Amino acid sequence: MLMSLTASSKVFELEKIQLADTEEYILRGGRHLFPLLPKAFAGIKQIGVIGWSSQGPAQAQNLRDSLQGTDIRVKVGLREGSSSQAAAEKVGFTQANGTLGEMYSVISESDLVLLLISDAAQTENYEQIFAALKPGSTLGLSHGFLLGYLQSIGASFPSNINVIGVCPKGMGPSVRRLYEQGKEVNGAGINSSFAVEQDVNGHATDYALGWSVALGSPFTFQTTLESEYRSDIFGERGILLGAIHGVVESLYRWFVSHGYSKEDAFRHSAESVTGPLSKTISKHGLRAVYEGLNDQDKETFKKAYTAAYHPAFEILWEIYQDVASGNEIRSVIDANKRHQRYPMGKIDGTEMWQVGTGVRAQRQEDKIPVDPVTAGIYVAVTVAQVDLLKEYGHPYSEIANESIIEGVDSLNPYMHYKGVSFMIDNCSTTARLGARKWAPRFDYILTQQALPALDQDAQPDAKLFEDFLHNGIHEVLAVCATLRPTVDISVVG
Repeated sequence: MLMSLTASSKVFELEKIQLADTEEYILRGGRHLFPLLPKAFAGIKQIGVIGWSSQGPAQAQNLRDSLQGTDIRVKVGLREGSSSQAAAEKVGFTQANGTLGEMYSVISESDLVLLLISDAAQTENYEQIFAALKPGSTLGLSHGFLLGYLQSIGASFPSNINVIGVCPKGMGPSVRRLYEQGKEVNGAGINSSFAVEQDVNGHATDYALGWSVALGSPFTFQTTLESEYRSDIFGERGILLGAIHGVVESLYRWFVSHGYSKEDAFRHSAESVTGPLSKTISKHGLRAVYEGLNDQDKETFKKAYTAAYHPAFEILWEIYQDVASGNEIRSVIDANKRHQRYPMGKIDGTEMWQVGTGVRAQRQEDKIPVDPVTAGIYVAVTVAQVDLLKEYGHPYSEIANESIIEGVDSLNPYMHYKGVSFMIDNCSTTARLGARKWAPRFDYILTQQALPALDQDAQPDAKLFEDFLHNGIHEVLAVCATLRPTVDISVVG
C-alpha cells in the first residue's frame, strides 16, 4: 500500500474534499493567485527549464508569462548544439537576453531546476545532473520515472536538495494553448498533480504549488512521486493508451466477423469510444453510459462488461507488478537502446486505421452509434484499472485522472481527430513504448476470452455487475466533474 497524504502551505489555502470514502487536499488555481508567486518561490532567483520537447516549451513560456514583473528569471537549458535552439529563440528565449544557455550551466546556476528531458536521457545523465545541482536547490520533475529508475538500481536523490513534482494532466501543447485561453476565459488550463519527495528547507510544498499555479492549473491534486510514476506508467499501458488500442482492434475484427461493413465496424468500435462514450463519461460519468441505454442494450452491456472485466484485470495486474518491480522501467531503457538499430515502428498500418481515414472524412458526430458491446468492454477495462489502483492504495483523485479523465478529456480526442498513431505518438517515448508493448496483449485476451463469451451468450455475472453499479468511482467522478477546466482540450491550433 502507498502512503497516506497530508498537506500544508504557508502561502496558499488548500481545500479538503471528500472523494467517496477518502479525504484529499486540492488547490484551486487562478490568475488571482499570481501575485503570491514571489512569496511561494521565496529564495528562488532563477528557474531553469531543462529540455524542449513536449512539456519544455509550454512550461517555460507559461512560467515566464506568470512571473512577468517579478525578479525571478526563467531560463531554458539545452544541450550544446541542440536542434531545439531555434525554436526556443523564436519564442523569446535567447542567449542575448540571458534566458537561454547550455544545459549543465543552467542547472548549476538555477535555484529551481525543472528537468523536462526524456525519461531515457534522465536515466543516462542523472549522475552528471545531480553533480551540477547547487546544494539547497530544488529539482522539479513532471513525471516520477527517474525516482522509479533510482529505486530499481538502489540509488537515491542527493540528500541536500528539495525534490518536487508537478505533473500536468495533458500534453505540452495543450498546457500552453489552454494557459493562453485562460487570459480570456476564467478557469481555462490543465489540471496538475503535485508531490513533495524531499523537503530540506521547509519550502518544497510552496515551490510545487507555486509551479502549478504558474502553469495555469485550475486545480492541483496531491500525490506522491512514487504513486505518480506507478499510476502514470501503468495507466498509459492500460486504458489510457495501450488497452484502448487493443480494445478497438479486437472489436473492429469482431464486428467485421459478424457481418458489419468495414466502415460500420470502425464506427461501432473506435468511433463509438472516442465520440459519444468519451463525451458521456467526461460530463456525466461511467454509470451514465449504462443508464442511457435501452433495456435490450443494457442486457448486452452487462454481458460485455462481465465478460471483459476479469481478462482485463489479469493483464492490468501484470502491468502494475512490472511497473512496481522496476521491470517495465528497465524494459523502456532497453528498448531505447534497441531503437538505435531498429526505430519505433508504425502502429496505424492495419486495415481498420486505413478504413478510419475515410470514415473520419465523412463523419457526422450525431450519427456515431453508442454500441453496447463496445461500451461494456471499454467501461469494464476502465473499472478494472480503477479497482486495481484502489487495491494498491492510490488516492482517488489520481485514480480518476489516470484511468478516466485524462483518457476521455485529453487523449481520446486525439484519436478521434486523426487516429491511434496521432494519439499515442504525440505522447512521451515511455508512453509510446508501453502502448506498443501491451496493446497486443489486450487485443489477444479479449479476442480469446471476452468476445467468445459473448458469442456463446454467456450470462452476466450479477455480483460483478452489482459491484460496478455501486463502485465508489461514481461518487468520485461526480466531485471531479465540478473540478474540471472550463475549456476542453484542443487538438489543433
